[in-house]
Amino acid sequence: MPINGHTTSSVDCLNFNSHLHPRVWRSALGADPIAWKCQLTKSGQHERNPETTKHEKRSHANHLFAASYDSFSKEAISLVAGFERNRDFATTTRVLHRTCLTVLCRFRYMSFQPIENYGVIGNMRSIALVGMNGSIDFLCYPDFDSPTVFAALLDDSQGGRFQIEPQLTNMRVRQLYLPDTNILLTRFLAEEGVAELTDYMPIQQNGERSNEIVRTVSAIRGNVSFKMLCQPRFDYARSAHRTEISDGCAMFIPDDNIYSPMALYSTVALRPQSQDVASEFSLQAGATTTFVLGGPRPGGQPHEMEVVGKHFLQTSRFWKKWIAKSKYKGRWREMVNRSALMLKLLISREYGSLIAAPTFSLPENIGGVRNWDYRFTWLRDATFTLYALIRLGFVEEAEAFIDWLKARASDDAERGPLQVMYGIDGRRKLDEFALDHLCGYKNSRPVRIGNAAYQQLQLDIYGEMMDAIYLANKYGDPISYAGWLGVQRMLDWLGKNWQRPDEGIWEVRGGAKEFLHSRVMCWVAFDRALRLAQKRSLSGPLDVWQRTRDEIRNDIFTNFWNDELQSFVQSKGTQDLDASALLMPMMRFISPVDPMWLSTMRAIESRLIEDTLVRRYEVARTHVDGLPGEEGSFTACSFWYVECLARGGELERAQLLFEKLLGYANHLGLYSEELGSNGQHLGNFPQAFTHLALISAATYLDRALSGTGETVWH
Repeated sequence: MPINGHTTSSVDCLNFNSHLHPRVWRSALGADPIAWKCQLTKSGQHERNPETTKHEKRSHANHLFAASYDSFSKEAISLVAGFERNRDFATTTRVLHRTCLTVLCRFRYMSFQPIENYGVIGNMRSIALVGMNGSIDFLCYPDFDSPTVFAALLDDSQGGRFQIEPQLTNMRVRQLYLPDTNILLTRFLAEEGVAELTDYMPIQQNGERSNEIVRTVSAIRGNVSFKMLCQPRFDYARSAHRTEISDGCAMFIPDDNIYSPMALYSTVALRPQSQDVASEFSLQAGATTTFVLGGPRPGGQPHEMEVVGKHFLQTSRFWKKWIAKSKYKGRWREMVNRSALMLKLLISREYGSLIAAPTFSLPENIGGVRNWDYRFTWLRDATFTLYALIRLGFVEEAEAFIDWLKARASDDAERGPLQVMYGIDGRRKLDEFALDHLCGYKNSRPVRIGNAAYQQLQLDIYGEMMDAIYLANKYGDPISYAGWLGVQRMLDWLGKNWQRPDEGIWEVRGGAKEFLHSRVMCWVAFDRALRLAQKRSLSGPLDVWQRTRDEIRNDIFTNFWNDELQSFVQSKGTQDLDASALLMPMMRFISPVDPMWLSTMRAIESRLIEDTLVRRYEVARTHVDGLPGEEGSFTACSFWYVECLARGGELERAQLLFEKLLGYANHLGLYSEELGSNGQHLGNFPQAFTHLALISAATYLDRALSGTGETVWH
């Protein structure tokens, strides 16, 4: 490639810096980001050397550009153009150092699996994502919100993985859950043989709480060879570790002693591979081998591999017994049950809280910055969670979640009595920062952990909290005296603050506004408190609550209705639309057949809906969230739309669109947060909010189609 009259090739680039061994550059050109970072650092030292001449600086930059071009295709052309326009060689080289790493990540773009290619296994304490290629590419351990041990999903080179791969040619892969369980089966099919990989996290009936991943490999037909690679990367791939291998066991011991060691037990021989562990083995038809990854046995004792079969049966029975409690027997039983089983995985067995998703920083837009940490419990999900659990008949989980919610009602957050989200244990501080050393999924950066939205004011959470308390009292035990005092204290604060601008349901970072949804949910808070007081004969300032409720209602119809659009709008004084308005009839603020609501639906359909896919708002036009780039359609909103149609009596249309939505699920019936225009899954995966909305829509629509429930709201 000619640059400034000099023709270079990748061979030249391997030798342009005499103090670097060619293997370093070969490693870099082979897309090893660690080698690249090393080389870029040394390049920076070269640039800062005062004895380096201007010509040498130019030659150095030219060669680095050429390496980028030869290795990473035409993306380097734009860098060259920038170099030619910039006379500041120091600045140019520093920018180049940063940019080459980005180009490297893009070069590795195709090595990432689609988000929808994953299944999940878990034990209500931790969750692992298992790809169709047999690789566990994501695991936070030992808890939902612990640092990652495997994070290849976010950095294919540095993140770490646990892969078991059959050596078959022209393989076809099928993945499924064993019926009514969260035990995952991956099948590898080829002419020369068939292999199966069974993944699960044991749940034992005797009260023991082993926190392990069990991977059993079987040859079904033929003589099948396998390769296994276990490469843990502790603390989000920030902590190094050493590996010790003994008979049938590999110990991974982090350098930082705040992280517990992990052990890999195996029925086949293990060998070291740098700081990782590998194995190559073959199985005849009918033979199996097992790997168990978890905490080390006390005193260095070997794993009791003979009990793995027993744990498998116990785990299978646990899931089958649990899902058998479901009261849903309707048209979409398989999808509803799968959603329920997935939600159960997201419920903390220790605390009873529900995390929004087991992952963090999976992008809402490939290559964009909309990457958030969802490993926390949102109060907003409370109402949908209780509704889903109660409707499906899971009383124990509902009661545990109610207890967790009651403890939050006694909190005093910085911005009012309640906080937007909490850690699974109820902690309030969830500071957000970026992991700059990780490339991110398909170069979607920054990779964030923590969530700064916990500091936001989001007034809608008071409506969700009060609706959850109302449902808990309707279907469970009456509220306690202390609990009712907590409600009064919360509503006293809300009565003085409901008119404040806030960041709203979508947690915007573009500035606070008076959002319609927040105002509606403030109405819900006072409405549910009045209903509860009347049903349970509870005392309180009911006259004040009623006046406030009516004042909020009048404010909504006066200030959030746009005559020109014939629609309710996203925020006061705008002409923007928002899909969160779809919750208005579902929260019984307005009838689903009210003319004002029907015209709002038409406006939303014309601007936010394409067939069955619903966008939250018009990102590019409004810039309401203060973030660059676009996003996909929001799948929970699509299920809300279906339910609104059903509540309005449009049953045939609702059923058709619901069936279309089911077609967007992945091969296991799981959904991420959003969908791209081509149907790809975007955002954190799998997402509780989406599955809660699915259960709500399926439950209502099935009742309406069967004539066993009301079709319109009265």
